[in-house]
Amino acid sequence: MADMNSANPPATTSRSADQAPPAEPLSETYSGIPLKEVYTPEDRRPPLWEAIGENDDSAPGRYPFTRGIHANMYRGRRWTMRMFAGFGTPEDTNRRFRYLLGHGQTGLSTAFDMPTLMGYDPDHPMSAGEVGREGVAIASLDDMKRLFDRIPLDKVSTSMTINATAVIALAFYVATAEAQGVRPDQLRGTAQNDILKEYIAQKEWICPPEPAMRIIKDNLAYCVAEMPLWNTISISGYHIREAGASAVQELAFTLADGIGYVQAGIEAGLDPDIFGLRLSFFFDVHNDFFEEIAKFRAARRIWAKVMKERFGAKNPRAWLLRTHAQTAGVSLTAQQPYNNVVRVALQALAAVLGGTQSLHTNSLDETFALPTEGAAKIALRTQQIIADESNIPTVVDPLGGAYFVEKLTDQVEEQAWKYIHHIDKLGGIVAAVNQGYPQKEIARSAYDFQMQVERGQRVIVGINKYQEETEQDPVPTLKIDPEVERQQIERIQKLRETRDAQAARDALDAVRQAAAGKENLVPRIITAVKAGITLGEISDVFREVYGQYRDPAFF
Repeated sequence: MADMNSANPPATTSRSADQAPPAEPLSETYSGIPLKEVYTPEDRRPPLWEAIGENDDSAPGRYPFTRGIHANMYRGRRWTMRMFAGFGTPEDTNRRFRYLLGHGQTGLSTAFDMPTLMGYDPDHPMSAGEVGREGVAIASLDDMKRLFDRIPLDKVSTSMTINATAVIALAFYVATAEAQGVRPDQLRGTAQNDILKEYIAQKEWICPPEPAMRIIKDNLAYCVAEMPLWNTISISGYHIREAGASAVQELAFTLADGIGYVQAGIEAGLDPDIFGLRLSFFFDVHNDFFEEIAKFRAARRIWAKVMKERFGAKNPRAWLLRTHAQTAGVSLTAQQPYNNVVRVALQALAAVLGGTQSLHTNSLDETFALPTEGAAKIALRTQQIIADESNIPTVVDPLGGAYFVEKLTDQVEEQAWKYIHHIDKLGGIVAAVNQGYPQKEIARSAYDFQMQVERGQRVIVGINKYQEETEQDPVPTLKIDPEVERQQIERIQKLRETRDAQAARDALDAVRQAAAGKENLVPRIITAVKAGITLGEISDVFREVYGQYRDPAFF
C-alpha cells in the first residue's frame, strides 16, 4: 500500500532533448513506471487471497473499494452510456439527443459552445465566429427550454460539461424543469462545475480562483438543500489529461481538486456525510491499457481513504468514488482516422475493466469536427458490443488478483500520493494553482511525451510508424451553418427587447448584491433567468464584482 506520510513529489522523468534515443522502445508506462518482463506472487505481499477481512480490498463493494464500489457491479446495473453531444442551435442538439436516446443511449451529456462556457452572449464581440461551433449555444432560459423540448427531465439523467458558468446553466435547468412540472428534488444528473481544473488545464474561466470557490460553495449548499439527487461537482481529470498530464498526474491533481472542494464544503458548514454523496468524478481513458485500469482502481482506494481518514466521513456511501469516463480525444489521429475506432474500443474496454459508472466513447471523426450522426452511432455501438457481446460485465473486476494489475495499482497509488502530499505542503490546491505547480508539471509531462514520440520511443500507428504516403478517402464531417450565429443573435436581442425591463433590472441588481455580500447566489440567479436575464449579463456581474482572471502563464 502507499506511504501516506510521504511528502515528496515523484521524481521527474524528463529527458534531455539532445539525448540519443535508446535502441528499443521504452519499457515503462506512460507515467514512467518501470515495467518488468513478468510478474509473480512476489510482486504483492501478502498475496491477495491470503486473508479476507471486513476492510480487505479483495472484495468488491468493501472499503477501500479497489475492486469496485458495488459488490455485484455490472451484474446489478450496467454503466450509463452517456454520449457527449452539442452543436448549433438548441433545436439542432435536441434532435441529436433524441436520435441517441432512440438508438439505446441511457443518459444525456451536453456540450456547450465557447461563448456559453466563457460567459458571453451570442451578440458579444468575443463570440464572433464561435456561436454553436464547438457545442450548443445556450444564453437564456428560452434556449434551455428548446434544448430539452420533449425530453422528460424527471426520467432522464443529464450531464452538463460547463464550469465557469455552471451556476447559471443549473439555474436554466431548474427553471426549465419547473416549466415541465418537475421539481428540483426530482432532477438527476451532473453539472461539471469543476473550476479548479480550468485554471490547471482547460482555461475557461471568468473570475479568480478565490471568488470562484465562493460560487462553488453556494452551489453546494443550494444543491444539498434542494437537489438531493443531483451531482453537484464532477471533479474532472479528463481535461488535465488532455492537456498533457500522465495518468498518475491526472489522478493526483484530480483528487487534489476533490480535496479542495470537500474542504470548501466543510467551510460552508456542510456535512461531508451528506454532500460527499453527490460528488462524482470524470476521468480520461488513454492508450496504456493496464495503467488506465490501475488508475481507476487506485482512484477508488485513495478517495475512500481521503473521505474516511482525512475528513472523517462516517457514511460508507460518502467514501465511494463514482466516475464517468471518456475515451481520450487527444489520442485520436487525423492520419488514418479509421484506426480511431480501434483505439476507442480498447480505451472503452479499459474503462469497463476499471469499473466506471458511466462512459462516453469518442467518434472517429472528432479530429476534424464535431461528430456526425453516423460516427456517433458507431461509437455508441462500441459500448453496446462490450456490454452485450463480450460477457465481460458478467464477472466483477475480472483482472482482480492478477499479479501485474495489483502491483501496478499499488505503484500508481503510491506515485499519486506523493503529488497529493506535495500539494498539501504548498498550502492546498488553490495555493498550488496560484503558484503554477500543476500547470508546470503537466507542461513537463507533455513535452516528455512528445519527445518520446518524435524519437520513436512511443509508437503512434500512422504517425511515427506504419505511415501511408497516399491519403485515405476523406471522412464526412459535420459543418455548422453560419445561419446559426445570426439566428441566436436575433433571439437574444429580441429577448432583451420584449422582457419586462424593470423586473429584469431588479433581478440583476439582486444578483449583484448577493455576489458582493454573503447571501447564496443560486436562488437569486434562478429568479434572474426567469425574468429574462441572460448568461452574459450574469457573467458580467461576476466580472464587475470579482474581477477577471488572467492566466499568469507559468513555464
